[in-house]
Amino acid sequence: MSELYDRIERLCDERDLTITELCRRAGVSRASLSDLKMGRKQGLSAQSLTKIAASLDITVDRLLGKAPENLINEDPELTEYLQMLKTRPECRMLFQLSKDASREDVEAAVRIIEALRNKP
Repeated sequence: MSELYDRIERLCDERDLTITELCRRAGVSRASLSDLKMGRKQGLSAQSLTKIAASLDITVDRLLGKAPENLINEDPELTEYLQMLKTRPECRMLFQLSKDASREDVEAAVRIIEALRNKP
């Protein structure tokens, strides 16, 4: 069985979706995935990969195993921010101070930080 098929199967399981239902939603033949599973096919066309990824609400990179599996809401930027909050106390402090601040207060703080970073 191919790694790609295993990944597709796991993603379907996570979404309580059968492979057959995925194929129907994506407009991809069930036979193409059966061939992939049985090793009679090395991969899928770019068009099929795009359709399957869209049906699973993920990126093609994640479908191909080229993107981290643990993305928050499929959003690398959000994932990076949450990782920074976990690992950088100063970022956590800024977040704590700004979580109840008004938009204007946050924008003023950003301008101050930008000015500090740009000083000679």
